[in-house]
Amino acid sequence: MGSTAIPAIHAKPVIDILAVVKDVECVADFNKEIEEIGYDARGENGISGRRFFRKGGDERTHHIHMFKKGHEEIAKHLAFRDYLLAHPEEAQEYSRLKQRLAAEFPDDIKGYVNGKNDFMKKSDERAKHWAASLNEGNHHVNEVD
Repeated sequence: MGSTAIPAIHAKPVIDILAVVKDVECVADFNKEIEEIGYDARGENGISGRRFFRKGGDERTHHIHMFKKGHEEIAKHLAFRDYLLAHPEEAQEYSRLKQRLAAEFPDDIKGYVNGKNDFMKKSDERAKHWAASLNEGNHHVNEVD
């Protein structure tokens, strides 16, 4: 669901995986098994209702973002990804921003993330309206099964 899912833009070599579960509260019951395959359980890690896992320590390779089916973040993440896929000029703008911030904050992830904040807010809003316009007239909600 992250930048690696958008062709032709710069991305850290980290695969972001979106997992949808029936009961997010039960996820912690499987932390031991998930850690045995190399993931670090990070709890909500800043997003209410999420369970977050990362793999690779300081040289991260994978992130798993787990949400309960119907959580608003699912549609938000997918709309952002799909919006950038459908709007390559904005995807390139995002790519240039990420490159600039990576050079400016090579060892400061908070600075890097904060630098993306304004772009992300504007793009999330555009993506939300874009996704809603695609669903106008549809009588069902598109959701991950």
